[in-house]
Amino acid sequence: DFTIVAMAERQGSRTSLLLGSTASAWLVWAVDLVVPGTIGHGIVPRTAYGVTGIVMAPFIHANLQHLLANTIPFVILGAVILLRGARAFTTVAIVSALVAGAGTWLFGTPGTMHIGASGVVFGFFGYLLFRAIYDRRISSFLIALVVAVLYGGSLLLSLVPAQGISWSGHLFGFVGGIVAARMRYR
Repeated sequence: DFTIVAMAERQGSRTSLLLGSTASAWLVWAVDLVVPGTIGHGIVPRTAYGVTGIVMAPFIHANLQHLLANTIPFVILGAVILLRGARAFTTVAIVSALVAGAGTWLFGTPGTMHIGASGVVFGFFGYLLFRAIYDRRISSFLIALVVAVLYGGSLLLSLVPAQGISWSGHLFGFVGGIVAARMRYR
């Protein structure tokens, strides 16, 4: 059936988008492992230098453990968002990254560098929780419930300031997800 073929092609492009986004962070990590410092830098709060890090920060990770800790929820939550389309995924990822980056630049701990995709992961989390409020679909509510049960406790604990964790990136990423949900469902 032609409809099944079209649906499979769309699903293939969604899978490519998710895998390509994930592979980007892994590629940056691999290049940085081989030639340290060539990729760029993270966000350094309230410095001109740190503003340029807003775009690259989600792709840069301190080590393999950090990268894995972000990859797993990125792929799972990203796949759930992609069920509604590539535009939803792209909007949430970009808005979350920019809001997380700007919030971190404004309110992050001075003299530190903030890196990693956790702001985007928290954006995905916030989007999936708040999307149900704006689109009023039962499926969105059920997804929000499952996401809250599976990720709620551990992710919400990460919003509390702790040594070595960018609470500002997490908090503003979450806010970015809420903003993205509102933008998508007016």
